[in-house]
Amino acid sequence: MASMAVLFTKTPYPTQSLNKIANTHFAPTRKVSLSLSFGRKAHRRLRVSSALIEPDGGKLVELLVDEPLRDLKKSEALSLPRIMLSKIDLQWVHVLSEGWASPLRGFMRESEFLQTLHFNALRLEDGSVVNMSVPIVLAIDDSQKHRIGESTQVALFDSENNPVAILKDIEIYKHPKEERIARTWGTNAPGLPYADEAITNAGNWLIGGELEVIAPIKYHDGLDRFRLSPVELRAEFTRRNADAVFAFQLRNPVHNGHALLMTDTRHRLLEMGYKNPILLLHPLGGYTKADDVPLSWRMKQHEKVLEDGVLDPETTVVSIFPSPMHYAGPTEVQWHAKARINAGANFYIVGRDPAGMGHPVEKRDLYDADHGKKVLSMAPGLERLNILPFKVAAYDRTQGKMAFFDPSRPQDFLFISGTKMRTLAKNKENPPDGFMCPGGWKVLVDYYDSLVPESNVKVAEAVPA
Repeated sequence: MASMAVLFTKTPYPTQSLNKIANTHFAPTRKVSLSLSFGRKAHRRLRVSSALIEPDGGKLVELLVDEPLRDLKKSEALSLPRIMLSKIDLQWVHVLSEGWASPLRGFMRESEFLQTLHFNALRLEDGSVVNMSVPIVLAIDDSQKHRIGESTQVALFDSENNPVAILKDIEIYKHPKEERIARTWGTNAPGLPYADEAITNAGNWLIGGELEVIAPIKYHDGLDRFRLSPVELRAEFTRRNADAVFAFQLRNPVHNGHALLMTDTRHRLLEMGYKNPILLLHPLGGYTKADDVPLSWRMKQHEKVLEDGVLDPETTVVSIFPSPMHYAGPTEVQWHAKARINAGANFYIVGRDPAGMGHPVEKRDLYDADHGKKVLSMAPGLERLNILPFKVAAYDRTQGKMAFFDPSRPQDFLFISGTKMRTLAKNKENPPDGFMCPGGWKVLVDYYDSLVPESNVKVAEAVPA
């Protein structure tokens, strides 16, 4: 079985410059009708296309400077007022530079910020609407605003004082933190991880403008080969002759229930008439909260899933989505879906409580578990994307494997929560055979084993929030 690490090494990818738009030549689409129901009252007709979906706005935006001009842009950056980027800021530069947020061409100006907060969408010059549910903004403090003065452009530097980008034709406006948090999360409760990390103590001003990114963003962590841009992903899907792409985002290890869902989705697409649907297994690679399994360990686990044949490497593309994680539930899941359109996906699998988390203060979920899939079915600007609701999978004791839940015999099913899974791994205990491939489970156990010295003390199982 080919390892995940070499799945993409044989395909050269084109480089694109700041002012060039990715050339996407699609075959004429074949359309089919599909009905999916979320209940008696909610019903939607979905459009299915047999070719790669067009990016939002019709063109894939890339903001990288042409290689021959990079030294010149570095010199220009050294002469401009400077803004130092946080780790999360740099991740957003990465997102913008590759076109995940197309048609955005830089950090949001105030009009874009307000449309995002109040409408979860942007209206383009031609009157069309694209989805945009989370603000992609850059905060500065009073002293930085003063240093910028009357300049119309600024340079963005990373934590090692390297010039990363130039922000042109800038606009500075107030940073309404309370409103931003309330409208993004639906609460101002203390303890929201992203808000604590990136908003609460950030500057009182936001600065928007058009980005010129001097060079591709690299992290030098051994995983850069998996960080395929939308252009590179579209090239890979074309190389594999994909006539449909279905995306599955996760920030957790893959268990056999996930694999069952993804495999079943492919079978459903084949039954609809597609010849070669390709799975985009797309783990989130930006900021995550402290108790999530780190990206490097998740990628090791995903590699074992492919090596063990749980997923087919021939019909699966594994890549890292560079976005930071908000844990903003139905609001954020729209961003996750929208970004995958720009990568070429025309189907998006949505599960229970997508992008959700436990309430930071109270012992309950922050969001209704079904609202994410319902919102996606109605969200402005996502009409072209086909939403595939999660089927509930659990461990079937009668079959000794993960299976779709059968409500006629609930006593036969065991639900293994993420909390339960983590507790078992921390205690070096095995889940039931068939829950996760052995190689993948060993990676998870090894991760938790790396956190604490060897001991015989078991971790008490936490009460899920």
